[in-house]
Amino acid sequence: MNTSEIESETPVTIRRGRKLWIVAIVLLLCGAGSRYYWQSNSQQETTNQPLIATVQIGNIENTITAAGSLQPFDFVDVGAQVNGILETLHVDIGDVVEEGQLLAEIDARIQLARVEASRASIEALEAQIAARNASLALARANARRQERLRDADATSELDYDNAINNLASAEAGLIQLEKQIIQSKASLESDETQLEFSRIYAPSAGTVVSLDMNEGRTINANQQAPTILRIADLSTMTVETEISEADISSIKKGMPVYFTTLGGGNRRWYSTVRQILPTPIVENNVVLYTGLFDIDNSDGSLLSDMTAQVYFVTSSAENVPTVPVGALTFIDQPGAGGFAGAGGAGATGRPAAFRGAGNGAGRPGAGAGRANTQGAPARRLAKVQVVNSSGGFEEREIMVGVTSRISAEVISGLEIGDEVVAGILQNIPGAAGQGGQTDRREMFRAMGGFR
Repeated sequence: MNTSEIESETPVTIRRGRKLWIVAIVLLLCGAGSRYYWQSNSQQETTNQPLIATVQIGNIENTITAAGSLQPFDFVDVGAQVNGILETLHVDIGDVVEEGQLLAEIDARIQLARVEASRASIEALEAQIAARNASLALARANARRQERLRDADATSELDYDNAINNLASAEAGLIQLEKQIIQSKASLESDETQLEFSRIYAPSAGTVVSLDMNEGRTINANQQAPTILRIADLSTMTVETEISEADISSIKKGMPVYFTTLGGGNRRWYSTVRQILPTPIVENNVVLYTGLFDIDNSDGSLLSDMTAQVYFVTSSAENVPTVPVGALTFIDQPGAGGFAGAGGAGATGRPAAFRGAGNGAGRPGAGAGRANTQGAPARRLAKVQVVNSSGGFEEREIMVGVTSRISAEVISGLEIGDEVVAGILQNIPGAAGQGGQTDRREMFRAMGGFR
């Protein structure tokens, strides 16, 4: 081969060699990526761990929330019954008043003039009584005289009849005058009452919570009695709660309820539902029913129109063994409900350590036990995976009672301190290579419902 042929073939050989190197590098990168992906998945599988939870004593509560406002349980609107100018107000907002205390005074000159006029009219009528009595005495004397003359046949029948008629007229006039005096006295009593109405007294003890009028305002009580102020008894407050129609079927009279206020911190006030008003309030096509319950306010910490966050307790259990809901697989089988309802609060097989000391009232410190406004809570059978003494897992049937979104009450089947599987923890750093993880991983693959 001559020199020209070698020179012409050299560039082709160089290009072929470069292509081979590029293909080799691509294959090497693909292999490295595949190995990394396989190792990552293998590491992820080997680092999955069971989430272990311990059966412990706790509280469970299911509630329906609503918004409400505080109003005085007992209040009275004090108004005016006479016309006039409001001359004096003797109280201010926040003043505590006693029953019968003078609150306000209205200009009473017109009422006073009417009283004086009525008294003068009565005095005038009483003065006429003497004249009417004298006329009656004269008429009686004439009638007796005419009667004697008629018996002696010394007078005419006409004179006798006139004398009898004059006597009857005198008696009727006296009776009419006496009735006028009675009528005038009744009118005087009414005028005196109107005069008394110009001085307004407290109808009951309480606190002045509002003033609707100020001094100098003209009052017109012809149409209706205008309100001057409101007196409320703040020792007992009523919470007016707006309940949606979706929740109203779950709210019953006597149900435990508590509420918090914006300024009350963590303090809770406890009570029971007193009344559900049947007539709804419709706001923007939303149907709301009003629920009422009362609360003692002896310390005066609650005021009118405070906003309340209300919690209606539908079911609760206090100081009972609890287990996470994630550890349960409920057994929905025919007849399970009837079995769960039998036996009452002390179901057969429930350890004595789990039985409450009594039914609580739904509040902290009320005593261990269960409180449920809808009767005995429904009981259900469930399965759990329990950690045994050898470190393995065994399936066990238990009975649960009150259940919330987080935890459930254990009635029987578990003891305090038992460990159960509540789920799977994935991708735990540094867990690779630990002994005994392969068997657990295979077991939890069969328990796919826990993921």
